[in-house]
Amino acid sequence: METRMLGSSELRVGILGMGCWQFGGDSNSYWGDQSQKDVVEVVSMALDNGINYFDTAEMYNDGESERSLGLALKGRRHKAIIGTKIKPSNTKSKTLREHCEASLRRMQTDYIDLYMLHWPINAQSILHFSNDESLIADPPTVEEVFHTLKELQQEGKVRYIGISNHGIEQMEEVRKTGVQVVANQLIYNLICRAVETEILPYCADHRIGVIGYMGLHQGILSGKYRSLNDIPQGRARSRHFHYSRDQGCRHGEEGAEIELQQALNHIQELANDLGVSVSTLSLAWALSNPKVATTICGCRDVRQLKSNLEAASYLLSPVVRDQLNVITAPLLHKLGDNPDYFENSGNRRIR
Repeated sequence: METRMLGSSELRVGILGMGCWQFGGDSNSYWGDQSQKDVVEVVSMALDNGINYFDTAEMYNDGESERSLGLALKGRRHKAIIGTKIKPSNTKSKTLREHCEASLRRMQTDYIDLYMLHWPINAQSILHFSNDESLIADPPTVEEVFHTLKELQQEGKVRYIGISNHGIEQMEEVRKTGVQVVANQLIYNLICRAVETEILPYCADHRIGVIGYMGLHQGILSGKYRSLNDIPQGRARSRHFHYSRDQGCRHGEEGAEIELQQALNHIQELANDLGVSVSTLSLAWALSNPKVATTICGCRDVRQLKSNLEAASYLLSPVVRDQLNVITAPLLHKLGDNPDYFENSGNRRIR
Protein backbone atom coordinates (compact mmCIF):
# COMPACT_ATOMS: atom_id res chain seq x y z
CA MET A 1 0.00 0.00 0.00
CA GLU A 2 1.16 3.53 -0.73
CA THR A 3 2.35 5.37 2.39
CA ARG A 4 2.75 9.03 3.31
CA MET A 5 4.49 10.85 6.14
CA LEU A 6 2.16 12.25 8.80
CA GLY A 7 3.03 15.93 9.05
CA SER A 8 6.30 16.71 10.84
CA SER A 9 6.28 13.37 12.68
CA GLU A 10 8.36 10.31 11.89
CA LEU A 11 5.18 8.29 11.40
CA ARG A 12 4.70 6.81 7.93
CA VAL A 13 1.07 5.77 7.47
CA GLY A 14 -0.75 3.79 4.82
CA ILE A 15 -3.06 5.98 2.75
CA LEU A 16 -6.00 3.90 4.02
CA GLY A 17 -6.50 3.83 7.78
CA MET A 18 -8.89 1.90 9.99
CA GLY A 19 -11.72 3.74 11.73
CA CYS A 20 -12.57 1.90 14.96
CA TRP A 21 -15.71 3.64 16.23
CA GLN A 22 -17.74 0.46 15.71
CA PHE A 23 -15.35 -1.70 17.76
CA GLY A 24 -16.76 -2.78 21.12
CA GLY A 25 -20.29 -1.79 20.17
CA ASP A 26 -23.43 -3.39 21.59
CA SER A 27 -27.09 -3.25 20.61
CA ASN A 28 -27.41 0.25 22.10
CA SER A 29 -24.39 1.67 20.28
CA TYR A 30 -24.50 4.04 17.29
CA TRP A 31 -23.23 1.33 14.93
CA GLY A 32 -24.89 -1.57 16.75
CA ASP A 33 -23.46 -4.81 18.06
CA GLN A 34 -19.93 -5.65 16.94
CA SER A 35 -18.44 -9.13 17.25
CA GLN A 36 -14.96 -9.19 18.80
CA LYS A 37 -14.17 -12.18 16.60
CA ASP A 38 -14.80 -10.01 13.55
CA VAL A 39 -12.67 -7.22 15.05
CA VAL A 40 -9.73 -9.58 15.51
CA GLU A 41 -10.07 -10.85 11.94
CA VAL A 42 -10.39 -7.35 10.50
CA VAL A 43 -7.39 -5.96 12.41
CA SER A 44 -5.23 -8.94 11.45
CA MET A 45 -6.15 -8.68 7.79
CA ALA A 46 -5.64 -4.91 7.85
CA LEU A 47 -2.10 -5.25 9.19
CA ASP A 48 -1.35 -7.96 6.63
CA ASN A 49 -2.45 -5.62 3.82
CA GLY A 50 -0.58 -2.46 4.71
CA ILE A 51 -3.06 -0.68 6.97
CA ASN A 52 -1.06 0.47 9.98
CA TYR A 53 -3.06 3.44 11.34
CA PHE A 54 -5.94 2.62 13.71
CA ASP A 55 -8.15 5.46 14.87
CA THR A 56 -10.26 5.36 18.03
CA ALA A 57 -11.39 7.68 20.85
CA GLU A 58 -12.33 7.50 24.50
CA MET A 59 -15.91 8.44 23.64
CA TYR A 60 -16.44 5.61 21.15
CA ASN A 61 -18.75 3.17 22.90
CA ASP A 62 -17.69 4.59 26.28
CA GLY A 63 -14.13 3.35 25.93
CA GLU A 64 -15.05 -0.10 24.63
CA SER A 65 -13.64 0.72 21.20
CA GLU A 66 -10.21 1.30 22.75
CA ARG A 67 -10.52 -1.89 24.78
CA SER A 68 -11.55 -3.93 21.73
CA LEU A 69 -8.69 -2.53 19.64
CA GLY A 70 -6.16 -3.30 22.36
CA LEU A 71 -7.32 -6.91 22.50
CA ALA A 72 -7.17 -7.26 18.73
CA LEU A 73 -3.60 -5.91 18.60
CA LYS A 74 -2.20 -8.31 21.19
CA GLY A 75 1.14 -9.60 19.94
CA ARG A 76 1.20 -7.11 17.04
CA ARG A 77 1.07 -3.76 18.84
CA HIS A 78 4.51 -2.83 17.47
CA LYS A 79 3.17 -3.00 13.92
CA ALA A 80 0.36 -0.52 14.57
CA ILE A 81 0.12 3.25 14.87
CA ILE A 82 -2.69 4.04 17.28
CA GLY A 83 -4.47 7.37 17.33
CA THR A 84 -6.98 8.12 20.07
CA LYS A 85 -8.78 11.26 21.13
CA ILE A 86 -9.68 13.11 24.33
CA LYS A 87 -13.03 14.87 24.73
CA PRO A 88 -12.78 18.68 25.09
CA SER A 89 -14.83 18.29 28.28
CA ASN A 90 -12.04 16.20 29.84
CA THR A 91 -9.14 18.58 29.33
CA LYS A 92 -8.65 20.19 32.71
CA SER A 93 -5.08 19.21 33.57
CA LYS A 94 -5.78 16.60 36.28
CA THR A 95 -8.74 15.15 34.37
CA LEU A 96 -6.80 14.97 31.12
CA ARG A 97 -4.02 13.01 32.82
CA GLU A 98 -6.51 10.59 34.36
CA HIS A 99 -8.23 10.01 31.03
CA CYS A 100 -4.96 9.47 29.20
CA GLU A 101 -4.01 6.83 31.76
CA ALA A 102 -7.44 5.21 31.35
CA SER A 103 -6.99 5.01 27.57
CA LEU A 104 -3.57 3.40 28.03
CA ARG A 105 -5.04 0.79 30.37
CA ARG A 106 -7.95 -0.02 28.09
CA MET A 107 -5.66 -0.50 25.10
CA GLN A 108 -3.09 -2.40 27.18
CA THR A 109 -0.25 -0.27 25.86
CA ASP A 110 2.49 1.85 27.41
CA TYR A 111 2.22 4.64 24.87
CA ILE A 112 -0.19 6.32 22.48
CA ASP A 113 1.31 7.09 19.08
CA LEU A 114 -0.99 10.03 18.37
CA TYR A 115 -3.09 11.68 21.09
CA MET A 116 -5.59 14.15 19.71
CA LEU A 117 -7.93 16.78 21.09
CA HIS A 118 -11.23 15.54 19.63
CA TRP A 119 -12.84 18.98 19.18
CA PRO A 120 -11.64 22.55 19.79
CA ILE A 121 -11.78 24.09 23.24
CA ASN A 122 -14.93 26.21 23.09
CA ALA A 123 -18.35 26.22 24.69
CA GLN A 124 -20.10 25.02 21.53
CA SER A 125 -17.89 21.92 21.33
CA ILE A 126 -18.02 21.11 25.04
CA LEU A 127 -21.81 21.40 25.03
CA HIS A 128 -22.04 18.17 23.03
CA PHE A 129 -20.04 16.24 25.64
CA SER A 130 -21.07 17.70 28.99
CA ASN A 131 -23.95 19.40 30.80
CA ASP A 132 -21.58 20.92 33.36
CA GLU A 133 -22.58 24.59 33.15
CA SER A 134 -19.48 25.77 35.00
CA LEU A 135 -17.22 23.93 32.54
CA ILE A 136 -19.12 25.27 29.55
CA ALA A 137 -18.92 28.81 30.95
CA ASP A 138 -15.27 28.51 31.98
CA PRO A 139 -13.45 25.89 29.89
CA PRO A 140 -9.72 25.30 30.28
CA THR A 141 -7.49 27.53 28.20
CA VAL A 142 -5.82 26.25 25.06
CA GLU A 143 -2.49 26.93 26.77
CA GLU A 144 -3.41 24.75 29.76
CA VAL A 145 -4.56 21.86 27.58
CA PHE A 146 -1.51 21.78 25.36
CA HIS A 147 0.87 22.28 28.27
CA THR A 148 -0.55 19.11 29.82
CA LEU A 149 -0.36 17.25 26.51
CA LYS A 150 3.27 18.31 26.18
CA GLU A 151 4.00 16.97 29.66
CA LEU A 152 2.45 13.62 28.73
CA GLN A 153 4.63 13.58 25.64
CA GLN A 154 7.77 14.32 27.66
CA GLU A 155 6.86 11.48 30.02
CA GLY A 156 6.71 9.03 27.10
CA LYS A 157 3.00 8.31 27.40
CA VAL A 158 2.28 10.10 24.15
CA ARG A 159 4.57 10.04 21.12
CA TYR A 160 2.91 12.80 19.10
CA ILE A 161 0.21 15.39 19.73
CA GLY A 162 -2.63 16.04 17.32
CA ILE A 163 -5.92 17.85 16.94
CA SER A 164 -9.22 17.06 15.30
CA ASN A 165 -11.86 19.29 13.71
CA HIS A 166 -9.77 22.46 14.01
CA GLY A 167 -10.03 25.39 11.62
CA ILE A 168 -7.35 27.97 10.84
CA GLU A 169 -8.26 30.33 13.68
CA GLN A 170 -8.10 27.46 16.16
CA MET A 171 -4.87 26.07 14.70
CA GLU A 172 -3.33 29.51 15.13
CA GLU A 173 -4.32 29.48 18.81
CA VAL A 174 -2.64 26.10 19.21
CA ARG A 175 0.47 27.24 17.33
CA LYS A 176 0.90 30.15 19.75
CA THR A 177 1.32 27.68 22.62
CA GLY A 178 4.58 26.52 21.05
CA VAL A 179 3.46 22.89 21.04
CA GLN A 180 3.98 21.12 17.72
CA VAL A 181 0.94 19.23 16.50
CA VAL A 182 1.57 16.74 13.73
CA ALA A 183 -1.99 15.98 12.61
CA ASN A 184 -5.46 17.45 12.21
CA GLN A 185 -8.32 15.02 11.65
CA LEU A 186 -11.02 16.45 9.40
CA ILE A 187 -14.13 15.34 7.53
CA TYR A 188 -13.07 14.88 3.93
CA ASN A 189 -14.85 12.98 1.21
CA LEU A 190 -16.34 13.46 -2.22
CA ILE A 191 -19.40 15.29 -0.87
CA CYS A 192 -17.57 17.16 1.93
CA ARG A 193 -14.87 19.30 0.36
CA ALA A 194 -14.98 22.56 2.33
CA VAL A 195 -11.48 22.05 3.77
CA GLU A 196 -9.86 22.15 0.32
CA THR A 197 -9.85 25.93 -0.04
CA GLU A 198 -8.01 27.12 3.07
CA ILE A 199 -7.57 24.44 5.74
CA LEU A 200 -5.65 21.87 3.66
CA PRO A 201 -3.17 24.47 2.34
CA TYR A 202 -2.65 25.84 5.88
CA CYS A 203 -1.93 22.36 7.19
CA ALA A 204 0.53 21.72 4.37
CA ASP A 205 2.31 25.03 5.02
CA HIS A 206 2.67 24.25 8.74
CA ARG A 207 3.60 20.56 8.33
CA ILE A 208 0.39 19.37 9.96
CA GLY A 209 -0.62 16.04 8.48
CA VAL A 210 -4.29 15.64 7.58
CA ILE A 211 -6.23 12.54 8.57
CA GLY A 212 -9.46 12.41 6.60
CA TYR A 213 -12.48 10.81 8.21
CA MET A 214 -15.93 9.78 7.02
CA GLY A 215 -14.35 8.65 3.75
CA LEU A 216 -17.67 7.16 2.61
CA HIS A 217 -19.82 9.61 4.61
CA GLN A 218 -21.23 6.89 6.85
CA GLY A 219 -22.27 4.76 3.89
CA ILE A 220 -23.90 7.45 1.76
CA LEU A 221 -21.05 7.09 -0.75
CA SER A 222 -21.19 3.30 -0.67
CA GLY A 223 -23.77 3.01 -3.44
CA LYS A 224 -26.27 1.10 -1.33
CA TYR A 225 -28.85 3.92 -1.09
CA ARG A 226 -30.74 4.46 -4.33
CA SER A 227 -32.54 7.54 -3.07
CA LEU A 228 -32.28 9.90 -0.12
CA ASN A 229 -35.44 8.36 1.29
CA ASP A 230 -33.58 5.07 1.73
CA ILE A 231 -31.08 6.61 4.14
CA PRO A 232 -31.93 5.57 7.72
CA GLN A 233 -32.45 7.85 10.70
CA GLY A 234 -29.17 8.94 12.20
CA ARG A 235 -27.37 9.05 8.85
CA ALA A 236 -29.10 12.13 7.41
CA ARG A 237 -28.10 14.68 10.04
CA SER A 238 -25.52 16.60 8.01
CA ARG A 239 -26.11 19.90 6.22
CA HIS A 240 -26.62 18.05 2.96
CA PHE A 241 -30.14 17.23 4.16
CA HIS A 242 -33.17 19.34 5.01
CA TYR A 243 -33.32 19.83 8.76
CA SER A 244 -36.67 18.03 8.99
CA ARG A 245 -35.38 14.76 7.50
CA ASP A 246 -33.62 13.44 10.62
CA GLN A 247 -34.68 13.73 14.26
CA GLY A 248 -31.06 14.19 15.32
CA CYS A 249 -30.45 17.10 12.98
CA ARG A 250 -29.18 20.31 14.63
CA HIS A 251 -28.25 22.67 11.79
CA GLY A 252 -31.72 24.05 10.97
CA GLU A 253 -30.82 24.61 7.31
CA GLU A 254 -32.69 23.84 4.10
CA GLY A 255 -29.95 21.48 2.97
CA ALA A 256 -28.78 20.69 -0.56
CA GLU A 257 -30.82 17.59 -1.32
CA ILE A 258 -31.29 18.25 -5.04
CA GLU A 259 -27.56 18.78 -5.54
CA LEU A 260 -26.75 15.75 -3.39
CA GLN A 261 -29.08 13.41 -5.27
CA GLN A 262 -27.78 14.64 -8.62
CA ALA A 263 -24.18 14.12 -7.50
CA LEU A 264 -24.90 10.59 -6.25
CA ASN A 265 -26.66 9.74 -9.51
CA HIS A 266 -23.72 10.98 -11.60
CA ILE A 267 -21.18 9.17 -9.40
CA GLN A 268 -23.17 5.96 -9.89
CA GLU A 269 -23.24 6.49 -13.67
CA LEU A 270 -19.49 7.12 -13.79
CA ALA A 271 -18.80 4.06 -11.65
CA ASN A 272 -20.93 1.95 -14.00
CA ASP A 273 -19.02 3.26 -17.02
CA LEU A 274 -15.70 2.42 -15.36
CA GLY A 275 -16.83 -0.99 -14.14
CA VAL A 276 -16.12 -0.28 -10.47
CA SER A 277 -18.29 0.10 -7.39
CA VAL A 278 -19.38 3.50 -6.12
CA SER A 279 -17.57 2.86 -2.84
CA THR A 280 -14.29 2.04 -4.61
CA LEU A 281 -14.53 5.13 -6.80
CA SER A 282 -15.52 7.46 -3.95
CA LEU A 283 -12.89 6.23 -1.52
CA ALA A 284 -10.18 6.17 -4.20
CA TRP A 285 -10.93 9.85 -4.84
CA ALA A 286 -10.27 10.71 -1.18
CA LEU A 287 -7.12 8.56 -1.07
CA SER A 288 -5.72 10.23 -4.19
CA ASN A 289 -5.25 13.65 -2.56
CA PRO A 290 -1.54 14.01 -1.65
CA LYS A 291 -2.43 16.67 0.95
CA VAL A 292 -4.21 14.00 3.01
CA ALA A 293 -1.83 11.59 4.74
CA THR A 294 -4.41 8.90 5.43
CA THR A 295 -8.17 8.48 5.16
CA ILE A 296 -9.84 6.37 7.80
CA CYS A 297 -12.76 4.18 6.92
CA GLY A 298 -14.61 1.88 9.28
CA CYS A 299 -15.58 -1.69 8.52
CA ARG A 300 -17.44 -4.32 10.51
CA ASP A 301 -16.12 -7.48 8.88
CA VAL A 302 -13.61 -8.87 6.40
CA ARG A 303 -16.01 -8.41 3.48
CA GLN A 304 -16.23 -4.66 4.07
CA LEU A 305 -12.47 -4.43 4.60
CA LYS A 306 -11.83 -6.12 1.24
CA SER A 307 -14.04 -3.51 -0.41
CA ASN A 308 -12.04 -0.69 1.20
CA LEU A 309 -8.75 -2.29 0.18
CA GLU A 310 -9.91 -2.32 -3.44
CA ALA A 311 -10.03 1.47 -3.30
CA ALA A 312 -6.48 1.63 -1.94
CA SER A 313 -5.17 -0.28 -4.95
CA TYR A 314 -7.40 1.36 -7.57
CA LEU A 315 -5.49 3.71 -9.89
CA LEU A 316 -7.66 6.80 -10.21
CA SER A 317 -6.66 8.75 -13.30
CA PRO A 318 -6.38 12.56 -13.20
CA VAL A 319 -9.16 12.71 -15.79
CA VAL A 320 -11.58 10.72 -13.62
CA ARG A 321 -10.60 12.72 -10.54
CA ASP A 322 -11.41 15.92 -12.44
CA GLN A 323 -14.74 14.44 -13.54
CA LEU A 324 -15.64 13.69 -9.92
CA ASN A 325 -14.67 17.22 -8.90
CA VAL A 326 -16.98 18.64 -11.56
CA ILE A 327 -19.80 16.30 -10.54
CA THR A 328 -19.67 17.46 -6.91
CA ALA A 329 -18.92 21.15 -7.60
CA PRO A 330 -22.59 22.29 -7.40
CA LEU A 331 -22.91 20.58 -4.01
CA LEU A 332 -19.67 22.16 -2.80
CA HIS A 333 -20.94 25.58 -3.89
CA LYS A 334 -24.36 25.12 -2.25
CA LEU A 335 -22.91 24.02 1.12
CA GLY A 336 -20.31 26.80 1.18
CA ASP A 337 -17.08 27.03 3.14
CA ASN A 338 -18.38 25.91 6.56
CA PRO A 339 -16.35 22.75 7.37
CA ASP A 340 -18.69 21.79 10.23
CA TYR A 341 -21.19 19.59 8.42
CA PHE A 342 -23.50 19.22 11.40
CA GLU A 343 -23.89 22.84 12.58
CA ASN A 344 -24.90 26.01 10.77
CA SER A 345 -22.45 28.87 10.31
CA GLY A 346 -23.65 30.64 13.44
CA ASN A 347 -23.06 27.60 15.66
CA ARG A 348 -20.10 26.09 13.86
CA ARG A 349 -17.48 24.52 16.10
CA ILE A 350 -14.69 24.73 13.52
CA ARG A 351 -13.31 28.21 12.92
